[in-house]
Amino acid sequence: MFDDDDMIGNIEIRNSRPNDLALVEKLYPAAFPEEDLLPLVRELLREEPIVLSLVVFADKALAGHIIFTRCSIVGKTEQVALLGPLAVAPAWQGQGIGSQIIGVGLQMLEESGTNRVYVLGDPAYYGRFGFEPDDGVMPPYPLPEEWVGAWQSRFLGGDERPLRGKLSVPQPWCQKALWAP
Repeated sequence: MFDDDDMIGNIEIRNSRPNDLALVEKLYPAAFPEEDLLPLVRELLREEPIVLSLVVFADKALAGHIIFTRCSIVGKTEQVALLGPLAVAPAWQGQGIGSQIIGVGLQMLEESGTNRVYVLGDPAYYGRFGFEPDDGVMPPYPLPEEWVGAWQSRFLGGDERPLRGKLSVPQPWCQKALWAP
């Protein structure tokens, strides 16, 4: 079990706190200069009971942030989550920060009884964490054909039967633009 603060070398991974918001708001434009993810991030952080929000500090500077949103599959009882967004400060990209924060988040979700985690992202990147393309559970909106392999899931624990249905997401994720180019 991870405590609120977890040190891995000179890297601290912990649950985000309200006073981290100003740093998080600077991180996303730096990590994604061509995307405006801040409205989504702000909305998700207001959904605290259903969101696992982790920050990574390296040398006392914010190096990364990740959100896992608890979701459901229409008509099913399994506990599932959606990974994203994930941002790593440009100075820390390629140094394992993203891998560490994903690993801690997945472990925390598994310990809390989450059965499966979904992500819409680069299969080469997320495949390293055990994510595989998933055509059994559909995202909230149809994906462009070229993105189909980017819809992935990872089994964490519990009943290993393949899941079928449609992912039901909280309001911040109910924006069609988040699911299209």
